[in-house]
Amino acid sequence: MAVDVITQLEIARPRELVASFAGDPTNAPEWYVNIKSVEWKTAPPIAIGSEVAFVAHFLGRRMAYTYRVIELVPGERLVMSTAEGPFPMETTYLWETTRAGTLMTLRNRGEPAGFSKLVAPIMATAMRRANRKDLEKLKSVLESR
Repeated sequence: MAVDVITQLEIARPRELVASFAGDPTNAPEWYVNIKSVEWKTAPPIAIGSEVAFVAHFLGRRMAYTYRVIELVPGERLVMSTAEGPFPMETTYLWETTRAGTLMTLRNRGEPAGFSKLVAPIMATAMRRANRKDLEKLKSVLESR
């Protein structure tokens, strides 16, 4: 079973600010509840081909994975896919200008394998909940500045 979770939230800040902050992996621990550390495998700043290693805690387990940037349209779209990790996953960020600021879309999709495949329905529900918390935290961080 594939996992495909899409979460959106409007943030009362300009698109350029939201995209530059959220699109910089160095900032991930500030707004991703489960991400504990980030390590650049290639030199910043972010570009197509950049690789970044993350350590997260999800569903009570430690997860280490490396993402590779596969698509980047500054201020509009960022797509990363796993270069190394427990299962293939792709994360997409989309930023759209709204009257109130920016609509950010966070999408995670992938094909769990092994043990993860057995808990895919639970994983999707947990991901949806975590993504909602992450976007709410991002909103809080950016709107308080």
